[in-house]
Amino acid sequence: MTFSEFNIHKPLLNAINDLGITQPTTIQEKAFSVIMSGRDMVGIAQTGTGKTIAYLLPVLRLWKFSKDNSPSILIIVPTRELVLQVVEDVEKLTPYMAVRVAGVYGGVNLVRQTPLINAGLDVLVATPGRLLDFVLNGVLKLKSVKRFIIDEVDEMLNLGFRPQLVRIIDLLPKKRQNLMFSATITNELKNFIADFFIDPLEVEAARTGTPLAKIKQAGIQVPNFNTKINLLIFLLEHNPDFSKVLVFVSTKKLADEVFERILPLFPEQIGVIHSNKSQNYRFETFKAFNDNKLRVLIATDLVARGLDFDDITHVLNFDIPEVPEHYMHRIGRTGRADKKGVALTFISKFDVENRQNIETLMEMKIQIMKMPDGVVISNELTEDEQPKASMKNVLVSVPKVDVHTSAFQEKIGKNKKVNMKVRRAEAMRIKYKKPKTRGQKK
Repeated sequence: MTFSEFNIHKPLLNAINDLGITQPTTIQEKAFSVIMSGRDMVGIAQTGTGKTIAYLLPVLRLWKFSKDNSPSILIIVPTRELVLQVVEDVEKLTPYMAVRVAGVYGGVNLVRQTPLINAGLDVLVATPGRLLDFVLNGVLKLKSVKRFIIDEVDEMLNLGFRPQLVRIIDLLPKKRQNLMFSATITNELKNFIADFFIDPLEVEAARTGTPLAKIKQAGIQVPNFNTKINLLIFLLEHNPDFSKVLVFVSTKKLADEVFERILPLFPEQIGVIHSNKSQNYRFETFKAFNDNKLRVLIATDLVARGLDFDDITHVLNFDIPEVPEHYMHRIGRTGRADKKGVALTFISKFDVENRQNIETLMEMKIQIMKMPDGVVISNELTEDEQPKASMKNVLVSVPKVDVHTSAFQEKIGKNKKVNMKVRRAEAMRIKYKKPKTRGQKK
């Protein structure tokens, strides 16, 4: 099937042709007719399967011009980077349509984004917290929302956004179409669906755990952090085909450490993004990498989740994530569209359990390849890799003090100070040996 066989009008079809897209992916093909019918839907598809266009194409086909300045299509995503990406995708699909779109997210002053709302919108893309800021301030009205879409909902629930999502749903019109896209179906997600969706149809394309055939996976056993650095440098120096490399690390601290170690050898070729970096820095770095101005981008899972990177040749897992699904999201950054990709994982002795969990999820083994000749094996361990000395916690009994032989001598009774309040009548009785009275009143 091709997009020309879909029930879409010429403005959308022309935009699709301009993008050079001819054949829909599985999730795009399955979701189109369901969304067009107006029924609630839950789309299950992993990263790299075209989820964004899967919901944008039908909702834009259903969109009708209105003089109302409130948005009729509301899209909720977990990160500010994903907001910008979805807004860009809407703009690419609507050059021949009079659709007004904007994105709002945290980290920016509300005053700067308020004109976007006041100018009038048809499509609003937002992070949950910032959307609530505008609604509760009275700047934004949700009375006209006809299509409500939650993208990457599994990640939002993992990040603790459920209370914000519930609050948003309570503010929406009762009559609306609900669409939700996720890579996994968890018990928490099932409960969420049961509470707020009306008999949704589940459409599954490629659940997380289904390895993409176009991605070649391999692992290299590496003893420690410094050897991982040596291996990364070796791969970049000796493999020109590593032309656009996404390096995943588990923490922000580790991302900075890797960046600082390899930057001197590859000046102006390396970038790093994580949540501690400023918003402008992250946007500029992401754009430079997508525009092929940077060869390597080092990123954490949270920042890179849901972002659409173009033409990634290699994904390098500097460490194995603890959550198996995160591994699938990582490697899904390469091998997109009709292109092939390579995912290479550095495996240490501490990764045995995490590796087994990933292989269980995929129902296949990660093939181990030989360490390349010429890589220096370092014996130097980082502070975190140093063996921890275990010491017994021995409780020492404190000897009893003999007050009669020690330097401490208790005061005799008359020298003890006792904080007791004495009434005046009692003081007079003690002083005069009898109560002092002024006689009987006459």
